[in-house]
Amino acid sequence: MTQNDRQNPNSSSTSDRKDWTSDPGLSGIDIAKLQMLRSMAENARGKTQSELLPFLMAASGASRKKGMQFSSAEMELIVNALKAGKTREETAKIDQMIQIIRRIQK
Repeated sequence: MTQNDRQNPNSSSTSDRKDWTSDPGLSGIDIAKLQMLRSMAENARGKTQSELLPFLMAASGASRKKGMQFSSAEMELIVNALKAGKTREETAKIDQMIQIIRRIQK
């Protein structure tokens, strides 16, 4: 545990969490898509929940402009990988964010 982890017990060091990008279920997703997702995840790190939604919407729009779209099956795999090893509270937040994004995109 790092000093930062002791100061903020809600934070987690990368060694404490499974790297979602190494999930074997993602092996069928194009490497360029995974690289874009890794970059987006790095840029999202540290953002509050209120900052995260506009960030994700902008990132989604930017990826569409580049012609990069994810199928429903790919999205399901990514979400499941993101949820792996998370608490119920964290997975509920992920589900809530996904529902908001889906409503906005309709």
